[in-house]
Amino acid sequence: MRGVRPIRSLLTAGLTVVGLAFNPPTAPAFAAPAGSQPSGQAVCTQPSEPDQAACLATVRTDSTPMSSASPNTKPPGYGPQDIRSAYDLSRLHGGGRTVAITVAFHNPNLESDLAVYRRQFKLPPCTKANGCLRQINQRGGLTPPSGTNSGWALESALDVDAVSAACPGCRILVVESDNNLLSNLLAAVDQAVTQGAKVVSNSWALTAGEVPFETVFDHHFSDHPGVAFTFPAGNGGYGTTYPAASPFVTSVGGTSLNRARNRRGWTESAWSRTGSGCSLYEPKPSFQHDPLCAKRTMNDVSAVADPTTGLAVYNTFGSFGTGWRIVGGTSLSTALVAAMYALAGNPASGTYPNSYPYARPHAFNDITTGANGTCGGTYLCTAGPGYDGPTGIGTPRGVAGLSGRAW
Repeated sequence: MRGVRPIRSLLTAGLTVVGLAFNPPTAPAFAAPAGSQPSGQAVCTQPSEPDQAACLATVRTDSTPMSSASPNTKPPGYGPQDIRSAYDLSRLHGGGRTVAITVAFHNPNLESDLAVYRRQFKLPPCTKANGCLRQINQRGGLTPPSGTNSGWALESALDVDAVSAACPGCRILVVESDNNLLSNLLAAVDQAVTQGAKVVSNSWALTAGEVPFETVFDHHFSDHPGVAFTFPAGNGGYGTTYPAASPFVTSVGGTSLNRARNRRGWTESAWSRTGSGCSLYEPKPSFQHDPLCAKRTMNDVSAVADPTTGLAVYNTFGSFGTGWRIVGGTSLSTALVAAMYALAGNPASGTYPNSYPYARPHAFNDITTGANGTCGGTYLCTAGPGYDGPTGIGTPRGVAGLSGRAW
């Protein structure tokens, strides 16, 4: 594993070589679409260094936290029944498969908060005692990182609740890195694979978006065929992020999800703040054939991310209030798609699971409305029939499109 100093030196030097003096950003790397307004507050602050990552959860701010909910009172936001209905998952439960989650810092309340979430929605217990939940550090040990962070704590709560919603029978492995340095988060990714995880959810991205020498880090993913890595497209509108731009991971875009009186019972459109576009540096994978990007195109697939139509999440640690909140961002869609990969079964040996959706587009809901910025009206920022940047192949309809085996 490359150390902190080499990664920082490489990123800074690379930005200088291409004539981009790196200044600590004071705003998201990519601006929101013209005329749009944020529909939620980012829970992680924008880091000041090019080798730091931010989590991508966003919390709705137009409602106060609900400290508790009675067994017969539904908390605000979508719950497991909604998610499983929207994506046709009702007959699937996970069968003890594992979803690994990488986050920075330690959430000391994660197990107890997850217990409240699962009791509220009548899901089977997922605890350390029954082996369903594991919480380890980036070296594989049980001693937690010394640091805590309110934003990353809410991110971890969102991730475990989202996995629980989509895959109530899944085991959950949470790998907490020492901090939000890229080197440590990649160590957490490596540790998840070392622990045997075949699906790894990562709800974070480099603050700089993409950087010139990002391809040197792709071996953390390319070295592990047969493992599904999901990464978020970003919450800043049209533009690309790393690691989502890597051709070896599943880049997950975001939608707005609403109930509807139609056969599906739901309707989706591209979320106005999801990321998408042409990578600046990553080569195009063989399974992508869209015409306007010579390099890797984001995204591959999508799921609900709009915090206006977000998930009910229970969290008691940090400064975002104690209790139930409505949380979204492409962090949400990333964790949901990871859980759906687990529902689909272990990826086929020797394959890269981000290629699977392209082989089975019929297994996805084709999202044809919505946009996330200005790109001349092309598919790169505008949803339409077939493949498009904001929503990729579409949103899962069941899990056949996320499987490497014949259905």
